[in-house]
Amino acid sequence: MQLYKLLDLAVTMTEGLVLYVITLCFCRTPRFHRWISAAALPVIYMSTVIGITWFTDWGAERMFIMVALTVALIMAFYSVSICESLVTMEVFWMLLAFPESVATALASLAFNGEIMTVVEGIQILKWQLYVLTIVIRCLALGIAYLLLHDFHYRIRLKDAVVLTAGFLPGCGLGFAGTYGYLNLGMEDTFVLDLAASAFYLYFALQFLYSKNMSYLREQRQRDKIQIDCLERQFSWYQEKLRDEERVRGIYHDLKNHLLLLESGSDTEQTRRMAEKLRAQIEGYEDYVHSGNAFLDIILKDKAAKARERQIDFSVRADMEGIDFIEPLDISTIFGNAIDNALEACGKLPEEKRFITVRAGRVRDMLIITIENSAPAGKLSTEKTTKADSFIHGFGLPNIRNAVHRYDGQCDIKAENGVFTLRLLIPIQENSTIG
Repeated sequence: MQLYKLLDLAVTMTEGLVLYVITLCFCRTPRFHRWISAAALPVIYMSTVIGITWFTDWGAERMFIMVALTVALIMAFYSVSICESLVTMEVFWMLLAFPESVATALASLAFNGEIMTVVEGIQILKWQLYVLTIVIRCLALGIAYLLLHDFHYRIRLKDAVVLTAGFLPGCGLGFAGTYGYLNLGMEDTFVLDLAASAFYLYFALQFLYSKNMSYLREQRQRDKIQIDCLERQFSWYQEKLRDEERVRGIYHDLKNHLLLLESGSDTEQTRRMAEKLRAQIEGYEDYVHSGNAFLDIILKDKAAKARERQIDFSVRADMEGIDFIEPLDISTIFGNAIDNALEACGKLPEEKRFITVRAGRVRDMLIITIENSAPAGKLSTEKTTKADSFIHGFGLPNIRNAVHRYDGQCDIKAENGVFTLRLLIPIQENSTIG
C-alpha cells in the first residue's frame, strides 16, 4: 500500500509542477513577491489534493472542488481578470486530464478493461496506470511549455467563452469516466476515456488557434502604431525644419527691431515691439532632449496636444545611452500612457489639468513615472471608459506586455484624483550607458 501512496504523491507533485509552469506562462503580474506567488499557489493546491485524497472518501466529485479552487488561487495570487484565470485553469486542467484519459484508455486496452486491482482489501488503480500518467503528463507539459513560455497576449471575453465551450465537453466526459471507476467500481471506461481525450485534444487545437489569432490581432495593432510613429517622425522633422527657417527669419528681424529700439524714444512703441518679439519666439524652443531621439518625437507631439488642451505638461527624462528598448515599445509605453493621461485631463476644469512625465536610470533600473489628474470616482486601472473598447482597450494591456518583454514590472495607482503609472525595467547588460 505504501507503494501506491508514493505513486499517488508523485502524481500529485506533477499536478503542482503543471500548475507552477502554467501560471508562470499566463500570469505575469503577481499580487505578492514573484516567487511567493509562484511557489505558494502549487503548494496550497497540492496540500488540498493530498488532504482530499487521503483523508476523505470523496470520489470524482472532488474534480469540481479542485477546478473552483484553481480559479480562486490564481485570482488570489495574481492580478488577472476572470477571463484570464478561467482560461489558465482550463489549460492547466487539460494538461492534467488529457494525459490521465490517454493513460487510462491505453491501460484499458493493455489489461482488457481491468484497470483496477485490490490492495489490502481496497480497490485501487493498477500501479502501471500511475506511471503511465506521470510519463504522458511530463511529455505534455514539456510541449506546452515550448508553446506557451512566451505567451503575452490579451485574453478577451470572446476568447474565454469560445475556449470554455470547447473545454466543457471534455471535462464532462472526463468526470463521467472518473466517476465510473472511482464511484461505481466500473473498470471498462475505455469509450469515455477515449472520447474525453478527443475533446481535450480539440480544446488544445482550439486554444492554439485562438493564440495565433491573438498574435495576428496584436501584430495588426503594432503595425498600426509603427505606421503612426513613422508618420509622426516625418511630421516632426518637417516641423523642425520649418521652425529653424522661422528662427533664422526672427534673428534677421531682431537686428532691425533692436536698431529701432536703440534709436526710438516712444515708450508705447517700444513696449509693443517687445511684445511682438516675445510672441514670435514663444513656443519655438519647447523640444525635450531626453537622449533618445524617438522619445523626443513622441514627447514633442504630446506636448503640443497638451498645450492645445490647456494642460500643464512637464517632462524630466534622461534616457541617454539606454538603447535596449525597441522604438516601437517606446511608442507603446509612452504613447499609450500619455494618450490616456490627455484623455483623463480633458474631463477636468482647466486649473486642475496636469501631466508629469519622469524617466531615468536609478542604479540598474530604468524607472518611468507618469502622473496625471483624473476625475474623482472614475479612475480605472484596468479598463477603458470609452465605448470603443476594441481600439482603446489596448492601452494598459499593451503597456504591460511591452514592459514584460524586458522583464519589467508595472505598478498602477489611482487615488485622490491622481492616476499614477510607474514602470520598473531592469537595464540590460548589453545596453550602452553613458
